[in-house]
Amino acid sequence: MRKRLVAGALLAAVVAVASAAAVATHASAAPREATLTKVTLQSKWVPQAQFAGYYAALAKGFYRQAGLDVTIKPGGPDIIPEQVVASGQAQFGIDWLPSLLSARDKGTDLVNIAQVFARSGMTQLTWKSSGINTIAKMKDKKVGNWLGGNEFELFAALTKNGMDPEHNKGVTIVQQPFDMGLFLSHKIDSASAMTYNELAQVLESKNPKTGKLYQLSDLNVIKMQNVGTGMLEDGIFSTGKWLKSPANQATAVKFIGASLAGWIYCRDHVQDCTNIVLKQGPTLPHGHQLWMTNEINKLVWPSKSGIGLMNAADYKRTAKIAQQFGVIKKAPSAGAYRTDLAKKAIAGLKANKQDVFGKHYKPLNVKVTPGGK
Repeated sequence: MRKRLVAGALLAAVVAVASAAAVATHASAAPREATLTKVTLQSKWVPQAQFAGYYAALAKGFYRQAGLDVTIKPGGPDIIPEQVVASGQAQFGIDWLPSLLSARDKGTDLVNIAQVFARSGMTQLTWKSSGINTIAKMKDKKVGNWLGGNEFELFAALTKNGMDPEHNKGVTIVQQPFDMGLFLSHKIDSASAMTYNELAQVLESKNPKTGKLYQLSDLNVIKMQNVGTGMLEDGIFSTGKWLKSPANQATAVKFIGASLAGWIYCRDHVQDCTNIVLKQGPTLPHGHQLWMTNEINKLVWPSKSGIGLMNAADYKRTAKIAQQFGVIKKAPSAGAYRTDLAKKAIAGLKANKQDVFGKHYKPLNVKVTPGGK
């Protein structure tokens, strides 16, 4: 019963957001019949719990209640969300802020309209037995990263500690595949890992010496957020051109509000959200997706200013690191992000007593399962 009440309240909040957005369009007359506005969201990657809030908004009817018919396009290694949105194949996209800044640097008018993740999920893993428990101790070691635009947080941390990762001076950078094989076989001293994915892959693996799963006590988990070089990750973006229309701005407010309602639902219903994701047919199984949902929530909650609002200091830090390591050639131009649409969406949620801050949020204690089963 409680779940139904919470979902009902979220639906009411979404309707309030939709109503506020409708007022914002200054429409002279109501339509003869209710019609849904079709929009597409281009995801950053394949279906997984990293995007649980959007799948929840779709499954629980939040988008439809906001007057939207939303299609979520899965991503993949050959799909670049910025290109899809810029070409008009989707109105909204999800990606890391450095990628958006890079696209803008090349002349593509993309705009972040809601910053969902409040903190970075990037870490460096080392074995506890190695004694490498700080970035500084990675000097003269083999350090893994996927590269291809994913290295900037790590490179900034290494540079901050006197190394030159771009030229392999003071440290040897090794390109790691999208699995943890090099680290598990001790062929590198440190590996990059997202808290919600690769870290779990290690913990889901058996230690050949003991026959039991590895434990967090076997690892040093060095978070980029804690060493001062964390960059902003998953945010919602659109194009400046599309957002010039007042009607499209109203649609954006509805979309943001319903999406944030989805994330609020996932904060309070981790198991159900995981099941919603599993219905999307993700590659990795239930245990892994449950871990991911829980860990993703930690990147979103608590939200000091309210979920979806860009923090100016975090934005400046991300832009500085992006420029320092050549992601962008010059400082970002004004207009890379806007907060007015998210503020309207949040106001609608707050008007219906929805907790957009999550001050009392507490993560679950998720047990790792062999192979993520």
